[in-house]
Amino acid sequence: MTTLSATVATNTVPAAAGPDAGPDAGPHAAGREAVGVEMRNISKLFGGIRALDDVSFSVRPGEVHALLGENGAGKSTLMKVLAGAHQASTGEIRIGGQPVSIPSPHASRALGIGIIYQEMALAPELSVAENIFLGELPPLVSRRRLQERAAVLLRDLGFALDPAALVGSLPLAFQQAVEIAKAMSRQVRILILDEPTAVLAPPEVERLLNVVKTLSRRGVSVVYISHRLDEIFRIADQITVLKDGRTVGTYPVAGMDEHRLISLMVGREASQLFPKLSRTRGAELLRVEGLHAAGLVRDVSLSLHAGEVLGIAGLIGSGRTELARALFGAEPAEKGRILVEGRPVSIRTPRQGLAAGIGLVPEDRKGQGLVLAMPIRQNATLTTLKRFTNPFGVIRRAAERRAVDALARRTTIRARDLGLPVSSLSGGNQQKVVLAKWLDAGCRIVILDEPTRGVDVGARAEIYGLIEQLAANGLGVIVISSDLLEVIGASDRIVVMSGGRISGSLEREEFSEARIMQLALRSAAHVGAPQGGGAANAPEER
Repeated sequence: MTTLSATVATNTVPAAAGPDAGPDAGPHAAGREAVGVEMRNISKLFGGIRALDDVSFSVRPGEVHALLGENGAGKSTLMKVLAGAHQASTGEIRIGGQPVSIPSPHASRALGIGIIYQEMALAPELSVAENIFLGELPPLVSRRRLQERAAVLLRDLGFALDPAALVGSLPLAFQQAVEIAKAMSRQVRILILDEPTAVLAPPEVERLLNVVKTLSRRGVSVVYISHRLDEIFRIADQITVLKDGRTVGTYPVAGMDEHRLISLMVGREASQLFPKLSRTRGAELLRVEGLHAAGLVRDVSLSLHAGEVLGIAGLIGSGRTELARALFGAEPAEKGRILVEGRPVSIRTPRQGLAAGIGLVPEDRKGQGLVLAMPIRQNATLTTLKRFTNPFGVIRRAAERRAVDALARRTTIRARDLGLPVSSLSGGNQQKVVLAKWLDAGCRIVILDEPTRGVDVGARAEIYGLIEQLAANGLGVIVISSDLLEVIGASDRIVVMSGGRISGSLEREEFSEARIMQLALRSAAHVGAPQGGGAANAPEER
């Protein structure tokens, strides 16, 4: 079977807590009392960085409590403290009114806490049943018995999945169902869902929300993290908003409206991190017409001019990264046209993207932008190695050294020795090496996806200065970021994506975090509906 059931039973209990337990041994079998959780004055330091600052948060038994805030607000860090993945620097956790210590994920699970992260932790080569009970298996396992127990649990939760199917063969929506079943197999009394619908289509979202409602009716305390405000208003009882690692406040859903909630989440002013140089917008460098790609980018059209910084905003799963990869050739376009300096180009591979003058600084710089074991110098010249190779195939190291020294000065790379592995650099300097690679290749269009992720404040200011300098030198720059302060501060224009489409476009005088969030939170069904305000109107949906 490969479909999720459209209904969820409301009068049954989750199935076996282990592979050999009976059908009435679930977390809410008769006689088991639901337990709430309190987190009091939690602070968390990573080195000198305070990720959480005196945060308090509580969930009552049977309550769905939404935890909201911008990316980087501290939501996931707080929940990792509860899940035992991080230990609080200060503060106290109580479950059922009793103080508890949670030194590890194992201790968290023993207390009845289950967490489902954005990045699913499944073994693709194992079956659905094996994944559900992974970590709880006895030395000798009856595959038939295991699958029977998994079938009971899946059926009770409303998921019509074949327990024998390999997880790697399932669509993401069904893998999410396996994650939920895995959590509920362990006598979960407190369930944390971190962006659970980011990979789900609308029908699967509906079914997941039904599951959450059912679990809360059975007394499970549910923490629900999501950027999709329509979901929050449908299922949550309480909302806690975090901002910059601190608690803004806790509010009942009754009486809250979307405008006020967005204001609570994003109400801050831009800082002075973004230097501005005198520059002129030149000729059009890039035009995209009706682009479809990666199964997620749908009918996207945009333009980029020389001397311009175009910001692209949107929530996780909106299609931002997939668009960047399609423009560079890492994801082949399925439909539409890309024109560079007025000429149609075919970009189906990174080599073709580079030939068209497009460079990509990816969001995962360590996995996709650098070869960590190689020297800084060689990482910077990866795209232009032929330029430093003599007719006999030998690299002219002196010429390479001079070129990289000049690049390092241009991009302010700070390194004790450019011959050291690039892994020895800080995050900010690694990001500069990736950027230097594309500048050395002579790219006229540079796309930066999450340019300051994992970068300290000082290096951020330097990167913003580099972005401004590139535009002043006549390049076209695209900045994709989850940080609204960043995308507002760095950009001349902003397009916002939602559901794989452009949901609106803003000129500088229209920039505001609230306006961007309103466009980013538009559902796919409403992209294309009138928004008012001239340039902020979304393109007509076809």
